[in-house]
Amino acid sequence: MVRFSVVVFLLLQLQSLLLVAALAKKPAAVPQKWLTLSGERPMVIARGGFSGLLPDSSDIGYQIAHMSSLPDMVVFCDVQISKDGVGFCLSDIRLDNSTNIANVFPKGHKTYNINGEDVSGWFAVDFLADDLYNNVSLVQGILARTSLFDNSFTLKFVDEATQIKLPNQLWLNVQYDMFYKQHNINVKSFIQDTLSAGAPSLGYISSPEIGFLKSLNGAVTKDVKLVFRFLAEDAVEPTTKKTYKAILADLAAIKTFATGILVPKTYIWPVTPDQYLEPHTSLVSDAHKLGLEVYADGFANDMPGSFNYSYDPTAEYLQFIDNNEFAVDGFLTDFPPTASEAIGCFALNNKTNPRIGKTLVISHNGASGVFPPCTDLAYQQAVDDGADIIDCSVQITKDGIAFCADSADLTGSTTAVTTFMSKSTSVPEIQQKNGIFSFDLTWSEIQSLKPLLVSPTGDQGLQRNPANKNAGKLILFSEFLELAKTKAVSGVMINIKNAAILANKGFDISEIVSSALVNATLDKQSTQQILIQSDDTSFLTKFKNVPTYKRVLTIVETISNVTQQSADEIKKFADVVVVNRPSTVVLSAYFTKEFTDVVKEFQDANLTVYVTTLTNEFTSIAMDFFSDPILEISTYASPLAFGVDGLITDYPATANAYLRSPCADPDAKDLPYTISPPQPGDLLSFAEPGALPPAQSPAPSLEPADVVDPPLPPVSHVETTNPGASGPSSPGKNSQSANIASTGLCLLSLVYVFMVLY
Repeated sequence: MVRFSVVVFLLLQLQSLLLVAALAKKPAAVPQKWLTLSGERPMVIARGGFSGLLPDSSDIGYQIAHMSSLPDMVVFCDVQISKDGVGFCLSDIRLDNSTNIANVFPKGHKTYNINGEDVSGWFAVDFLADDLYNNVSLVQGILARTSLFDNSFTLKFVDEATQIKLPNQLWLNVQYDMFYKQHNINVKSFIQDTLSAGAPSLGYISSPEIGFLKSLNGAVTKDVKLVFRFLAEDAVEPTTKKTYKAILADLAAIKTFATGILVPKTYIWPVTPDQYLEPHTSLVSDAHKLGLEVYADGFANDMPGSFNYSYDPTAEYLQFIDNNEFAVDGFLTDFPPTASEAIGCFALNNKTNPRIGKTLVISHNGASGVFPPCTDLAYQQAVDDGADIIDCSVQITKDGIAFCADSADLTGSTTAVTTFMSKSTSVPEIQQKNGIFSFDLTWSEIQSLKPLLVSPTGDQGLQRNPANKNAGKLILFSEFLELAKTKAVSGVMINIKNAAILANKGFDISEIVSSALVNATLDKQSTQQILIQSDDTSFLTKFKNVPTYKRVLTIVETISNVTQQSADEIKKFADVVVVNRPSTVVLSAYFTKEFTDVVKEFQDANLTVYVTTLTNEFTSIAMDFFSDPILEISTYASPLAFGVDGLITDYPATANAYLRSPCADPDAKDLPYTISPPQPGDLLSFAEPGALPPAQSPAPSLEPADVVDPPLPPVSHVETTNPGASGPSSPGKNSQSANIASTGLCLLSLVYVFMVLY
């Protein structure tokens, strides 16, 4: 067990053993007009320190919260009191939910009636403070969060919290005064003793019990604000026996004993049962008219509140403070750095500010986190969201029509399984599992399918916007190019996979792409970039004599470094390389262990570097990025870390918002908050050595032999048909033959089913 003193923490600060030092040292140069009650910026209130990442109410959690947040952050401590009247910070009255007490004192289990409900567990009222301090350690109370730091830190007592020499104020929350009274513990006296002992940092006291707050009037100094905490609307307040919903109807009565209210965020922005935002209530405005401050509770990056936010936690914070009608006075959050960046980097900014830096925003199948990939709606959304370059992975149908889809296998992105399961085949050169491939279906058949919006990790991932599950339609390659011209995006990236397989099936994909660009008159213009992307160097060679096109080589494999010879070899075929995120960041237990030099090595060789694929879902983001896509984006874009030339993302809006914020400018002065890249390995240093997984073998280096692909096979002579809008030829006999063959297969399938059933 490790106990961190204040001195140790200050040394850690001096030695920069912190992953994100997002420090704010100066006030904003231009005064900002906030719609809070005071007119000052909203307050960040750190629940249990940095409880979204570290065990609740741990010393290190409080310290990292302080060092990575706005300087006026408030430390939130849920007060629990031991049998001998000593207070400590822990969010749940059942100690077994966030400590190892059940293992240490296995016979300490009790059941108590608390506010009318029987609650079972281990309770502070049954233990002396010394027994808790010397034997019990903290664990992560939410099973979905990392357990890497379990049993590394002891309980934090209130007297320690009040004496930490930090500029932060302390907020004490007393959740169960009536319960403690039943056990002859006087919480009011505890509060008074804490103040009389000299607790200059104590600024707020909250409670969901009206009687307790009323008892403090006159018992605490006027410098300490009393805040009434609302629980669930149907829960019953112990003093009045009214529901909190009923109490909410009389805010004026609350003003007689409190200066503010702390409410669940859904009291302000309700959500439907299927997690979509409803219109906001008038609560904040009504409370402000009475002189009541309003603090919103329930913010956590890894607990999404609504599909409207597209898994961007910053967007949720902004909904409460940057809506032109009201702003809450503070956030109670498990992730104080994200609340700080929302306030300090994004709120009250001009959303049309010019982009900062060189980094391009490149769509991945359009805005595929919002609409089904490669659909008309996904591409339109990508344009609306500020993508510089929109992309199309070109696939070919059985009748020779080019269209956009992420993969030749349509099972993951369309409803093909329900319609064309009989056409499932194995193509080992593409993937190990069977699939339903575009080159086995006609364009007419593909048009009968619905697109699918699914998580990139399938059933294991977070559900993407279900309202858009089948929205939009797949579009022809020619339609994609026309959209790019009409919307005047900066460029298009045309991705080609499986060129050799297509050649064997009679399709010259390089000729199809070239003809489409000529037909769209994009081949000779200079206003829009044309990027030709592939993982096949032989395919890229087909475009070596077109100087107006940029060739982009995808490095499919995860690599750890790049030899000079490999970079020189790539330059024969490409101007740009695309690398995956695992090639840039080495992880251990889902924490960053090391940043590789892959990006730098490519850039030193005068190659442009794009990184793929960024998503907003916290399940795809390393823990050091605080479940915050903005922090990951800033790390890749920042010249202080990777400084990549392009971000390929499912959510262009998130990347675009960051790059237009003042925090994207490394030379900006007098910002209220700055975002700095994490230092790999810093968080891992706080874990017990035995908790770390075994070291993995490093990824291989990229060698010259890994770069050069064999020549493409000659295009097989296969008669194909191609509607004029999508290719050089028109429908003919081959299309009819394909339909006849398809009909024959369907009849055979029906005969087989009939034989099996009857």
